[in-house]
Amino acid sequence: MPAYRFAPLILSALLATGLAGAQTSDNPLLTVSPLPLHYPQFDKLRDEHFAPALDQGMAEQLAEVKAIAENPAAPTFDNTILALEKSGRLLSRTTTLLFNLLGADANPARQQLQTDYAAKLAAQRDAVLLNPRLFARVEAVYAARDKMAPNAEAKRLVERYRRDMVRAGALLNDAQKTRMKAINAELATLTASFNKAVLAEVNDSAVVVDSADELAGLSPAQIAAAADNAKKRGLDGKYAIALLNTTIQPFETDLQNRALRERLHRASVARGARGNAFDTRGTVSRVIALRQERAALLGYATPAAFVLEDETAQSADTVNALLRKLAPAAMASARTEAAELQKLVDSDQAAKGQPSFSLQAWDWSYYADKLRSAKYGFDESQLKPYLEITSVLERGVFFAAQQLYGITFKRRMDLPVYRDDVRVYDVFDTNGKQLAIFIADLYARPSKRGGAWMNSYVSQNPLEGTQPVVANHLNIPKPPAGEPTLLTWDEVNTMFHEFGHALHYMFNQGRYPSLARVPRDFVEYPSQVNEVWADWPSVLANYAKHYQTGAPMPRELLDKVARAKRFNQGYATLSYLSAAIVDQRLHQLKPGQAPTADGIVDFEAQVLKEEGVDFGPVPPRYRLPYFSHIMGGYSAGYYAYIWSEVLDADTVEWLKANGGLKRANGDVLRTKLLSRGGAEDAMVLFRNLVGHEPDIKPLLERRGLVVQKP
Repeated sequence: MPAYRFAPLILSALLATGLAGAQTSDNPLLTVSPLPLHYPQFDKLRDEHFAPALDQGMAEQLAEVKAIAENPAAPTFDNTILALEKSGRLLSRTTTLLFNLLGADANPARQQLQTDYAAKLAAQRDAVLLNPRLFARVEAVYAARDKMAPNAEAKRLVERYRRDMVRAGALLNDAQKTRMKAINAELATLTASFNKAVLAEVNDSAVVVDSADELAGLSPAQIAAAADNAKKRGLDGKYAIALLNTTIQPFETDLQNRALRERLHRASVARGARGNAFDTRGTVSRVIALRQERAALLGYATPAAFVLEDETAQSADTVNALLRKLAPAAMASARTEAAELQKLVDSDQAAKGQPSFSLQAWDWSYYADKLRSAKYGFDESQLKPYLEITSVLERGVFFAAQQLYGITFKRRMDLPVYRDDVRVYDVFDTNGKQLAIFIADLYARPSKRGGAWMNSYVSQNPLEGTQPVVANHLNIPKPPAGEPTLLTWDEVNTMFHEFGHALHYMFNQGRYPSLARVPRDFVEYPSQVNEVWADWPSVLANYAKHYQTGAPMPRELLDKVARAKRFNQGYATLSYLSAAIVDQRLHQLKPGQAPTADGIVDFEAQVLKEEGVDFGPVPPRYRLPYFSHIMGGYSAGYYAYIWSEVLDADTVEWLKANGGLKRANGDVLRTKLLSRGGAEDAMVLFRNLVGHEPDIKPLLERRGLVVQKP
């Protein structure tokens, strides 16, 4: 069955409608793209093409499902499960493209489509998963799966279909199903509303500055970009600092003006709770209440219990144990780091002949950069000239993949793109045959949601003979025309991380598309492993070259990068953990306990205090009013990053013990992990790779955390 039916993130964010028009004869969505690997025809696509394709796609899918459900022949794997797996292609193709563009390049027409079709597509999903005759056939195949399934992967597919239908409500009575459909429709509409509001709030909350003097500490290119941003807003002669989706804003590292850092920080944390048209607190409250009701209908005590049953963690108790084991160590490390920063504040103010002040959240990044410079002899400004975007991508990210897996890349300029700064590459396998097409959409824009992510435009599908068209999306500030794009170290790591997702998707060799999906607390694991190559000596030496002279990064600077890896890890860990803990506590509330709109912010503060992670200088990475992860596919799942990092750090130790960056290791990774998708139990894949159960020690060592024994 097309993946969109079972992917909550996609389901909650696609959904669309309403634009009339588009004759079928010129609608590129109604036929498979004739471009290489069925790459989308962005140059021919118009927004008015979506509604007719969605309508036709829904009608076609319902007709296909009806034929399967009412087939007079006895249920078999082929006429039921395999038939479902092949159904709904037009709808899947259309929703995939719409969802991807809503994330990467939203506009009012696409957002209106999302709003108008949210409930319709939720109802479409329910019409399939809650169809009693269809479920009866799936149940019959499931009961005889040992005989009917032609192989172990097919058996797993049968079990996946049955499980998804049960978790959707297939075992409910008619009245309960009716209520479930209403809940799903409202949730889809609310999520679309939340996504639209968060994007609008980010653009509305930009901090406007009157004078370039206030921007001391920023580079000339950053100041020029702020001036250009203001000009686009009709504010000629001023400067506008656009916000990114995280709580802490990147410019807080460089701005010397403390009052401006505070303005920037307060604008960031106020998002979604300002009482304006973009206030999301009521939406968050209602979503949690509906998720509680849905979980209760399905027999689960809380939304977290429902979600985690389908993950490798399996229970809230397991997740709580991990988070509460790490939180005290992260807090202790963060307090130690804060004490060091406070000393720097005191000495810095004394040198100026000015009174000192207590370290605040808007001071941390600024003074942490100063402290890192003092302790390790470098700061971001020293690194950036060696981290030019094209070199990092092609001579770093691609080079590491070539060394490890033997795949090669070639940029192509002939395929259409939805934005001029989007890049496209052919990816070739070790035998010289094309493996995939890779899209690199790296720059921030007002129409793009925050963060970084991977998605696919075309899936690997042996049933149709298709190969992947995969995209990575980042939000790197775009410099003025003619200026180089020089990255921060975090942005370099993010580029390697997201390409790890792309590799996982490109290498999947499963027979059935629906089994490409892996648990959310496992999907981050291979991508986090790929981050190890960012500062691997041979990789770093290949891409870290001065953008003007081509000179390699000096050896002493490379060494400083390596020595500073543990720096500020208490802060980074606590900021992340506090957000993950709030997510868990919110979704572990029982029906009737959802905070009201006015109580959302207070609930967050109460949880931070109760869990011992309330530390003013280190705010949560996301606050609830703009925590897009948990309104989408990571509800009760933000813990997944640290859960996956346990597996990641353990795997990196395995890589190092076996010689690191070499083809033999890449072949093992590809064969035992990356090519398997969800065709086998996730933790079995991990154990097959490293040869033992997960060990938390490598993670603690990496982050410099010490967990006290009970």
